[in-house]
Amino acid sequence: MKILRILSLLAVVAVISTYTGCKSKGTDPEPIANVQFAKLAKTWKVSTVSFDGSDRSAEFTGFQLVLGGTKGNPPFSYTTSGRPSISPWKASGTWEFGPAVETNIVRDKGVAADELTMTYTVTESTLTLTFTFARDGYTTRTEQVRGPWIFTFTL
Repeated sequence: MKILRILSLLAVVAVISTYTGCKSKGTDPEPIANVQFAKLAKTWKVSTVSFDGSDRSAEFTGFQLVLGGTKGNPPFSYTTSGRPSISPWKASGTWEFGPAVETNIVRDKGVAADELTMTYTVTESTLTLTFTFARDGYTTRTEQVRGPWIFTFTL
């Protein structure tokens, strides 16, 4: 009789141990790309613009960058408005994360003439994009836009 009680107790303990060792649903952390997408997918208004060390903010007054798309389903989309006549930005295109998801995005990946890797930093209210543009501008005038750019945006 005692052996039966001990075996029953061991069986109950084994079942409880097995159950408590199971991971509950919904505890997996969200992928980094999804976390970063949620931070980036907004309408960003330009705050400052620097080209090759010179302040170009006055030329980009009213410039906005809208990053959008569906979380987890790249490529994502971007649109711009308020571009000056000389700009390293197209009116619209696609973007996706680069190899370092937390710091790189690739604009217009797969389009040989337009593909551009950018370094970014993002907080809840600020986005900074740093890149080197290596072609003529996208608008009607083609003044010099080749070189290092830093765009800082706010919400």
